[in-house]
Amino acid sequence: MARQIGVLTAGGDSPGLNAALRGVGKAAMGHYKMHVIGFRDGFRGLMENRTMALDGGQLSGILTVGGTILGTSRDKPHKMPVGGKLLDMTDAIVGNYHDNHLDCLVCLGGGGTLKNALRLKEKGLNVINLPKTIDNDVWGTDTTFGFDTALSIATECIDRLHSTAHSHHRIIVVEIMGHRAGWLALGAGIAGGADVILIPEIPYDANSIAESIRERSRKGRPFSIVAVAEGAISRQDLAAMTAAKLKKKAAAGLKDARKMDDTEADAAELVWADRTLRLAQQLEKLTGLEARLTILGHLQRGGTPSAADRILATRLGTAAADLIAKKRYGVLVAAHGEGTRPAKIEDCAGKVKTVPADHPLVVSARRVGTNFGD
Repeated sequence: MARQIGVLTAGGDSPGLNAALRGVGKAAMGHYKMHVIGFRDGFRGLMENRTMALDGGQLSGILTVGGTILGTSRDKPHKMPVGGKLLDMTDAIVGNYHDNHLDCLVCLGGGGTLKNALRLKEKGLNVINLPKTIDNDVWGTDTTFGFDTALSIATECIDRLHSTAHSHHRIIVVEIMGHRAGWLALGAGIAGGADVILIPEIPYDANSIAESIRERSRKGRPFSIVAVAEGAISRQDLAAMTAAKLKKKAAAGLKDARKMDDTEADAAELVWADRTLRLAQQLEKLTGLEARLTILGHLQRGGTPSAADRILATRLGTAAADLIAKKRYGVLVAAHGEGTRPAKIEDCAGKVKTVPADHPLVVSARRVGTNFGD
């Protein structure tokens, strides 16, 4: 009998999702003669059994389209809002998996989706995950689809901000997405010629940044571009947050708080809504130059995927169909060099691919005089 596979897109939207859906669907149906159904709005759609037939007509013409034809949500199987409460709906999801006679569920998503896929694997389901996120922070893969497009958008925005920074002799602080990993801010900062790049992996000192900006002014360049990942944090804030976190864990009765893994609540603490604004205000006071803040936000997620993301998403999607045909389940389809490789979900879930402080990109940026606030 022909195999039946389900597909869903979960977490934040990202350029290349439709290209990946097309890659999975066309390879599965056209090459392997499988049946493919999509579930709307991520794991919630799977829980509510809201399906969409993914035939040739549905997959035609979506390669270049941003977003996802299936819709997405951040709902988690074990913590899903239902009737005003957070309920564990894992059993309902397992039931719908079997009711639809699925041989495998393909999940397109980032780190959160990977953890949810692992939970379903532990319930006995056959799952495969494709790495999607503009943050490029999924463990186990060289890169994620969505990253290249967001990188190009953020770089173009920095390019455009140079002229206004130069004309008005201002500091332009540009907030770029990236909660716990600074790949996007680092790449866009280098490509856009930012004078300062701040990423979560390298805690900064506002005085160091201000001195770098003042030095530029002394050399006749009274303007600066500061590219900031949204999760970048000052040394002072990091110390205060770490102390508060340890106190909170100690109060909860944890014997060795320092060895405990970060929870999702801790991840949320890393992003304070006004942190980048406060940095801009600090730099204005310390340098005497006007500072303006630009938050790129969801602009980075939207629009047509780049050629590189279309190719990557197609490569990963077709590789997923190959793995299903071989009954290789419980894996992340990772980009590896010019090809792909299956990586065990349990080896990748719960880990974040962060920027090493001595990464070649960081070294190159320092060589051309970029300040990292340290």
